[in-house]
Amino acid sequence: MAKTDSEPKYVISIAARIVGIETHTLRYYERLGLVQPYRSEGHIRYYSESDIEQLRHIKTLMNDLGVNPAGVEVVIRMAQKISEMQHTIQELTSELEQQKQAKPAKHGAKSKTRKEAK
Repeated sequence: MAKTDSEPKYVISIAARIVGIETHTLRYYERLGLVQPYRSEGHIRYYSESDIEQLRHIKTLMNDLGVNPAGVEVVIRMAQKISEMQHTIQELTSELEQQKQAKPAKHGAKSKTRKEAK
């Protein structure tokens, strides 16, 4: 995610308008823990682009698919876990590829040494 995606920039009224829901619905989602907007020193909520995307996803799950708030929380947590696992798999795959590339050079040197020993 780009730095600008997580930069808080929309107040609650603008965020609600962008997503197409009421401000009280945003406050409700926050109370449920489905979204955590940035809070200024004056306790004003600011939503980032990633928050907006999260809210759109929540709205789709609840309004279009009929998922209840508890279900939305489960879906969000599972999506986060899947994302973390995909990241771990990518790291492990990269590490494995590096080890595979380093191994032939080591095997090549060992087989020459074995052949020379005969």
